[in-house]
Amino acid sequence: MKMFLISDNIDTQIGMRLAGICGVIVHTKEDLKKEFEYAIMQEDIAILFISEKLFNFDCEYIKKKKLDKYLPLIVEIPDREGSTCLKNNILSYANNIIYS
Repeated sequence: MKMFLISDNIDTQIGMRLAGICGVIVHTKEDLKKEFEYAIMQEDIAILFISEKLFNFDCEYIKKKKLDKYLPLIVEIPDREGSTCLKNNILSYANNIIYS
C-alpha cells in the first residue's frame, strides 16, 4: 500500500517526496476535486495526505468522502507555516487572558 500527497506547496511536496511519498500540487478547487477523486479511486493508496489550505477549500466535500470510504485514510496536514487552527487557538487564549 502507498501513501499519496495533495498539496498546494512545492516545499511540502519535495519534503514528502524525500520520505518516499509521491504527490501532486494543485491551486484551484476544481483541480483539488479532480486529483482527490483520482486518489481515492486508486486501490493501492492507503493514506492520502491533504494540506490544510486545500482541505479548507472544500472541507465539507472531503469530510463526506472521508466518512463514505474505508480506504484511503485521509489525513489533513499543516503547511510549512504550521497549522492555522493552532494559531487561532493561541490568539484566542491570549485575548482571553488580556481581556479577562
